[in-house]
Amino acid sequence: MTTNARKLIAVTGIGGFLGRHVAARLLQAGYEVRGTLRSLKKAKSIEAAIRSMQGAGNGKLSFVVADLLSDEGWQDAFSGVADVIHTASPFPPSVPNNENDLILPAREGTLRVLRAAKNAGVNRVVLTSSIAAISYGSGRAPFSEADWTDVDGVLATPYYKSKTLAERAAWAFARENGLELVVVNPGMILGPILGAETGTSVGVVQSLLKGRYPAMPDFSVPVVDVRDAAEAHVLAMTIPQAAGERFIIAGEALSIKDIATVLKRDFPTYAKKLPKFVLPNWLAGIASRFDPGLRLIVGELGRDARVSNEKAKRLLGWKPRSEDEAICASAESLIAAGLV
Repeated sequence: MTTNARKLIAVTGIGGFLGRHVAARLLQAGYEVRGTLRSLKKAKSIEAAIRSMQGAGNGKLSFVVADLLSDEGWQDAFSGVADVIHTASPFPPSVPNNENDLILPAREGTLRVLRAAKNAGVNRVVLTSSIAAISYGSGRAPFSEADWTDVDGVLATPYYKSKTLAERAAWAFARENGLELVVVNPGMILGPILGAETGTSVGVVQSLLKGRYPAMPDFSVPVVDVRDAAEAHVLAMTIPQAAGERFIIAGEALSIKDIATVLKRDFPTYAKKLPKFVLPNWLAGIASRFDPGLRLIVGELGRDARVSNEKAKRLLGWKPRSEDEAICASAESLIAAGLV
């Protein structure tokens, strides 16, 4: 029995790609876990997926209903909880018609969770933000935690705005209410899926392996393995000096071509399906009018997206896997689940 055994940790959005891995990491470390879901319909399959991780088979795991858009359920969700890890947030596969459809749930949902955490007397809240709240302002690559996305800037998509405004609101709430907050800002999260939910990021690897991209946009993004992202959340929860800090959790910035090159090398049976050409930016711009996924990234084509993870390594002792390992783990798990 470990010293963590009596500590109950709440994980919001436990059904998501990251949420499942955070829950598995907590169970591995001996914590009890209570996860929030919008509905309990998939609770059994989510539990089976989480427990399929080595070392996550034992320990108490429970689920409660709580929705970011409603006050109901949050008080019960956090009753008796030591710390909260808030991973729940909307992440769109395409640009919504009205940006407030994304911004309001992200910001209001985050404040709803923080208010409930404060009322429940939790020790610390770890909030999952994103490099989307860092890399799209006046800063220059490699971006650091001192950088913030400019929500009025040309690069600010509705998703980037939602992450930035939600994180800014969280810091303001924490300051005004004396709540201990740590923010984790991951890059594009790849790695092994748990169950059959792919999430938007692993969906890129899935689309590549399925031959859905005839050509690739010149788009780069810093990558992190979901297991390392989960580990960073647990470190952010437990390390005293992390309080009041934000942490970039990402490695090298890889282009879609870089990802395809790794897949071609390590999964040669899929090589014929992988795209060979990089789309010129002007052509990608035209194509984005018809492709909602391209529309999300068209402003960033050819941009230097590098970030620095020095702070996370120094303050949290974070040691990430290689980007190649994250890509290959995505592909292996998609193949094993019969999803490509």
